[in-house]
Amino acid sequence: MVPQRPIRVLFVCMGNICRSPMAEAILRHKVAQLGLDDVIEVDSAGTGSWHVGERPHRGTIRELQRRGVSVPDHRARTITAEDMRTFDYILTMDVDNLNAVRALARRTGAAVEPRPILEFLDDPNAPMEVPDPYYERNFDKVYDLLDKAIDGFLATIIRTHRLTPRRTSR
Repeated sequence: MVPQRPIRVLFVCMGNICRSPMAEAILRHKVAQLGLDDVIEVDSAGTGSWHVGERPHRGTIRELQRRGVSVPDHRARTITAEDMRTFDYILTMDVDNLNAVRALARRTGAAVEPRPILEFLDDPNAPMEVPDPYYERNFDKVYDLLDKAIDGFLATIIRTHRLTPRRTSR
């Protein structure tokens, strides 16, 4: 089944140069592998404005390349009121960003319910937040965590929207 319009997914972190563009690239990669790139659109944004206009962090770029995932043609931006109206799923990396996006949702009267990406991990021992590799330089661990959570999220989208992948993931 193909939805009437694309399913739109937005990942949100603090500055939009590390975690959220990494998540964006991972989901785009998986969606393309499944042949669903005309059905699922992916973007990312930040809650802070200090990196607006910048490319992803070099550690994010390096980790994506190491994993064979295309680096998005991305420039950091902040989340907007329009995003709250146009995205079907808004997924945050940590509690601070979740609270900021929920506050924006309340102010704008948005129907979308922001959710933490890690709620899609099927692991009771999983961390509550995606650590910020900007400070910790653990881009490999962040990738692994996001990769697993995105698998769970993608399975949820496929099931919820009754999508039929046209290719199999490797």
